[in-house]
Amino acid sequence: MFIDPFGRPITYLRISLTDRCNLRCVYCMPQEGLHWQARADQLSADEIVRVVETAAQGGVKRVRLTGGEPLVHPHVVEIVRRIASIQNIEEVSLTTNAMLLERLAQPLADAGLKRVNISLDSLDADKFRLITRGGDLARVWRGIAAAERAHLSPLKLNTVIVRGLNADELPALARLTIENDWHVRFIEVMPIGNAQDWGEGFPAPSECYVSVQEMRAALSTFDPSTSSGLRLQPVTAPMGNGPARTYRIPGALGTVGFISPLGEHFCQNCNRLRLTSDGKLRSCLVIPAEVSLRDAVRSKKPLEEYFQQAILQKPEHHDILVATPAGSQRGMSQIGG
Repeated sequence: MFIDPFGRPITYLRISLTDRCNLRCVYCMPQEGLHWQARADQLSADEIVRVVETAAQGGVKRVRLTGGEPLVHPHVVEIVRRIASIQNIEEVSLTTNAMLLERLAQPLADAGLKRVNISLDSLDADKFRLITRGGDLARVWRGIAAAERAHLSPLKLNTVIVRGLNADELPALARLTIENDWHVRFIEVMPIGNAQDWGEGFPAPSECYVSVQEMRAALSTFDPSTSSGLRLQPVTAPMGNGPARTYRIPGALGTVGFISPLGEHFCQNCNRLRLTSDGKLRSCLVIPAEVSLRDAVRSKKPLEEYFQQAILQKPEHHDILVATPAGSQRGMSQIGG
C-alpha cells in the first residue's frame, strides 16, 4: 500500500494522455499554444498500462485521464478499455472540454469509462468562444447529451471563475442544478503557467482571482424563484467529487460544489499522484518536483521504487499565494491539472 510521509494513502492517479489541446483557454495556455512534446517522448498505450498496473498493486483504485485534451489522443478508447480491465482498478474517469465527446461518449462507456467531468466556463456562446479562443458551446451541449445517453454519471461540469470574465454567471450556472442531476463545481483560478498577459479584452492575470468565499457570498443572495436570499445547504459529496465542498439549492436535483486550492486548502486529504504524458510522476500539482519513470518503463525495470520516490516528495501542503506564480515550470495543460 502506498502511504505518503504524512500517513495519507495514495489511491488516486491522474494521467495526462497528451499535452495537446484543441482549445486555448485563456487561463490555461497562451493564444499561440505551447511547444508540444514530441510524440516519441510521450508514453505509449502499452507504457501507460504498465504504469497503472504498478499503481494498482500499490493501492491505487481510481484513475482519471486528463490532458491537454485527452479525447484528441488517437488511442483514448483503447487506453480506457485496458485500464478498466486491470485488477483492483475500480473506476476510470475522464476530464474533457467535450469538443469531441458527442462522437466518443458511447465508445468510451462501452470500453469501461464510468464518469466525465466537462469544462463549461460560460453559458453565453460568444463569451464561451472568447474564453476558449474558438470553442463551440453547441458542441459542448451535444457532448453533454451524449454523455447522459451513455450513462456516464454523475455528470460534473467544471467552471473556472475569473473576475471580469464569467464571475457574473455564478447564479445562472448554479441554476443548472435545479432541474438537472448535474454537479456544477466552481473552481478558483490558479497561478500556474498563466502569468503572461492574456490579451486585449481580458483581465490582468493578477486581477482575475475570485475566492470561494466571494463565490459563496454571490450565491447567498441568489434565489431561483424569489428575490429573497438563499442559503446553500451542505450535503454529502457525490461519488468522485474529490476536493469539492458540496451544497444543494433546496429542492434541486443536482449539487453545487466549490474547489478552493487557494482560498480553503484541501491538502490534508490529498490522496493523489499525477503522471505527465512524458512519463513524470508528480506528487503535487503546484510543487515542481518530479520523478521520471519513462526510461525505466521502456527498459522493463520494476516501477515501484519510482512511485515510492515520488510519494516521499509529497508535501504536507502547498504555500502558493493568490498572486504568486507557482514554482512549476510547466503549465496546467502540461501537468494534467
